[in-house]
Amino acid sequence: MQIILGIFYHFVGGFASGSFYTPFKKVKGWAWESYWIAGGIFSWLIVPPLAAWLTIPNFTEIIHTTPAGTLGITYIFGVLWGIGGLTYGLGVRYLGISLGTSIILGLCMVFGSLIPSVYYNLFPATGKDTFSMLIHSQWGLFVLLGLAVCVLGIIFCGKAGMMKERELGTSGTDSHGGQKPIKDEYKFGLGLFVSIVSGILSACFNFGIEAGKSMAHIANDLWKAAHPEQGEFLFQNNVIFVVILWGGLTTNFIWCMILNSRNRTFGDYTNKKTPLLSNYFYSALAGITWFLQFFFYGMGESKMGNGASSWILHMAFIILVANFWGIVLREWKGVSRGTKTMITLGILTIIVSVLLVGYGNSLK
Repeated sequence: MQIILGIFYHFVGGFASGSFYTPFKKVKGWAWESYWIAGGIFSWLIVPPLAAWLTIPNFTEIIHTTPAGTLGITYIFGVLWGIGGLTYGLGVRYLGISLGTSIILGLCMVFGSLIPSVYYNLFPATGKDTFSMLIHSQWGLFVLLGLAVCVLGIIFCGKAGMMKERELGTSGTDSHGGQKPIKDEYKFGLGLFVSIVSGILSACFNFGIEAGKSMAHIANDLWKAAHPEQGEFLFQNNVIFVVILWGGLTTNFIWCMILNSRNRTFGDYTNKKTPLLSNYFYSALAGITWFLQFFFYGMGESKMGNGASSWILHMAFIILVANFWGIVLREWKGVSRGTKTMITLGILTIIVSVLLVGYGNSLK
């Protein structure tokens, strides 16, 4: 039952992540950097401490009593994760949305799920899954198989996206403000390098959770003392997210302010020629929805642990939901039957990977 709940929470988190950009489509007359940081204020500054305040009594005391070194490392991983999210736009600019996204998400999944286990292989810690445990246990092998199958599904989805781009000749901007590649902008070498950097740095969110885990342990111990024999505290990770997202806010705020200055778009925030109330509402809605991905990720992680499984499931559900919205919004309209078959194959493959990871955890 715990595994089923964990998978469900990860699905809800993945659904939030795959859906958060939809409200931004309702923003009118603002530049990307303006509505991105308006939503980000809610994602990274307002909602995380509010969620922690609602779920963890005296969470500020936990942060204040945490060693500066732990807070610093957790914050730095948040900064690096923020850079990974921003360089995503460059990756898809030079490689295309499908190829760039496939490389970035694939690397993010692999690094985010495996590096912590390798680290704990070198520096063992109680209750942490090591890479040796994964490769020398039946449950671990199923989890690794699920990882491999999910990467294969990403490749299928990327191939389908490339076929779609060739058939429809799409152009415009990606969801992070970067341009889709036109003939003169396609730069495979540079795009590959940027995508690799983005994929690795995007995985730093998972590393940040590991770095700040002592804060979650304190929240968990306090809750268990007040609620004996009721299992693990479902919201213990909310205190970690506050610190990680300070780092993400730093990176994104600096970059958006640079773009506001460069593009002379500071006036967007007060431009009465645009529907200001509506723009702020939809930006806030997008930001809140974005945060919910990690709110529910934390709940799923509380049930399954912050090992490879949680990160794999999180990424898999994001990809599934994003492709689902692509189908619902008819982004695949007009493509060939072969392209539709390829994207369907990719989605089904990712679903199989979720089942494999879930089964591996049930064996554990």
